[in-house]
Amino acid sequence: MGFLDRQVSDTQIKLRSRLWLYVISSIILFLLIVPSLIVIPMSFSDSQYLEFPPKNLSLRWYENYFFSWKVENGFNDWMAATRTSLLVAVLTIFVATPIGTLAAYGLTNSSARIRSILFPIMISPMMVPIILVAIGLFYFYVQFNMVNSIPGLVLGHSLVAMPLVLIIVLSALKNYDMNQEKVARSLGASRTRAFIEITLPQIKFSLVSAGLISFLTSFDEIIISLFVAGGDNSTITRSMFLALRDQIDPTIAAISTILIIISSGLLIASQMISGKTRSD
Repeated sequence: MGFLDRQVSDTQIKLRSRLWLYVISSIILFLLIVPSLIVIPMSFSDSQYLEFPPKNLSLRWYENYFFSWKVENGFNDWMAATRTSLLVAVLTIFVATPIGTLAAYGLTNSSARIRSILFPIMISPMMVPIILVAIGLFYFYVQFNMVNSIPGLVLGHSLVAMPLVLIIVLSALKNYDMNQEKVARSLGASRTRAFIEITLPQIKFSLVSAGLISFLTSFDEIIISLFVAGGDNSTITRSMFLALRDQIDPTIAAISTILIIISSGLLIASQMISGKTRSD
């Protein structure tokens, strides 16, 4: 039996019949991944401008990111923006994950009619163009003086991350036998105690995965940050966008490389946790 005649599923489908699918998938992955990977060699260039391929290799732009301190105010703008992004991303985990989890739990225990009405509303931030969400948040924040504030950023990023948490936790609860919680409640436990002691431990891996996705969503978010962040509370993605618009700073390539590594690591961790959840 040749390699192309190898069985690839329980339905006797052979590799040969799926070869076209693998070819198309490989082309799509190539077009999606390669443009992002180009910035990696560019980040090691010694040139004052973005250069590909680099003629001379250097770590000067990584040094500029980590160690270039501004004399007039005593801090590094890039690192200050990174600290803001990390702070907002961590806080987003603690806002989006509990809200999304409770929303998923509520939908799971609701009737099909209520679920069909509420679910599209709860995931609407995913369906509405993000720039419309950002504009709406900006005009709302103006009324409460929340523009350029950490709480405003956290709430805005949580609005985008919450639907993802909702979908992840909903998927976990669909594979969970809710009768276990009902048994605990029939023995005298309150609904809150049954949820905390019975349900949560069994969906903990999905919660961790949802938290990682919340962090990644917040850390990579730029559109909302462009509208509601600024001053001392500028995020790293906003600073990169403005630097690319106003000047060609190769430091952006170094930061992009670091973000690619962080994003890839978190996505891999999330997939590993999801795989563990399915195996359990």
